[in-house]
Amino acid sequence: MDSWVVDVPGPISSGPLRRVDLPEPIPGAGQLRMQVSCCGVCRTDLHLAEGDLPAHAARVVPGHEVVGVVDAIGDGVRDFATGDRVGVPWLARTCRRCHFCRTGRENLCIKPAFTGWDVNGGYAAKCVADADFVYRIPEGVNDREAAPLLCAGIIGYRALRLAEVPPGGRLGIYGFGGSAHLTAQVALRQGLRVHVLTRGAANRALALRLGVDSAGPANGAPPEPLDGAILFAPSGDLVSVALQSLDRGGTLAIAGIWLSAIPALDYRAELFGEKRLRSVTANTRQDGVEFLALAERLGIRASITEYPFAEADRALADLARGAFSGAAVLNADT
Repeated sequence: MDSWVVDVPGPISSGPLRRVDLPEPIPGAGQLRMQVSCCGVCRTDLHLAEGDLPAHAARVVPGHEVVGVVDAIGDGVRDFATGDRVGVPWLARTCRRCHFCRTGRENLCIKPAFTGWDVNGGYAAKCVADADFVYRIPEGVNDREAAPLLCAGIIGYRALRLAEVPPGGRLGIYGFGGSAHLTAQVALRQGLRVHVLTRGAANRALALRLGVDSAGPANGAPPEPLDGAILFAPSGDLVSVALQSLDRGGTLAIAGIWLSAIPALDYRAELFGEKRLRSVTANTRQDGVEFLALAERLGIRASITEYPFAEADRALADLARGAFSGAAVLNADT
């Protein structure tokens, strides 16, 4: 089976991905297998390839925004059948027994598994997943536009909720890649004022095309104080910048799984006034159900750059150097 694996983690220029032939996976009890049609390219894949995130499995197949068609099911699967169009997300499974799982907070599970980190993901011809953690793809969304919704969209949706911006309030978005450009659409359709702070003229241009109220440099200041903000860029230096832009009582939610070191904060200038700083940790399955329904209802659409499956390494390299705006997707049929 044609696949990409993280062979030796390191700088993307060193070629950490290797294209290999793997045995075709067989679904076990409670699992399904899908023929992959496309897979989103997420910054988490880049962090894994470069070693920012320590490998959980040797030579793992990355990719956790996977869309395809079910071609085999294991014992006990009742909700899916061969031929169904489905999506495999970041959250692969949880223990279902810990305190967090039993209290509706499975995103904080103490023994989770993640697609493309603990178990093989979608940079491959076929992918196996636990059926309980698989989503049906909305009929009105094509495969390529659906792929970024499965992590970038879901995580952005959770981050937006945790930023706690009141109705009609002011949201700041720091960094404007795959997740941020989907989150901005949701926020705008919910009636929020949205200010984007990001590097790169192309990212700012995309933000303005989507209808945000302003777009400026990442280290700049929005034109008005913010009720809440989301940090998507993996830069700890921006934590202070974003906190200083919050109004009293505002919340900064950090949406990435990896962040560079945060410099010392000035309590009086950056946190006083009941400002809140919080992380966003994975997502629950309910987050995904809610977001996918919302994305279909509101007409949320990903701006995508497509790459042939054979050029997964180039897609990650382009992501690292900011060569495209929006999201990238690997196509299995090219």
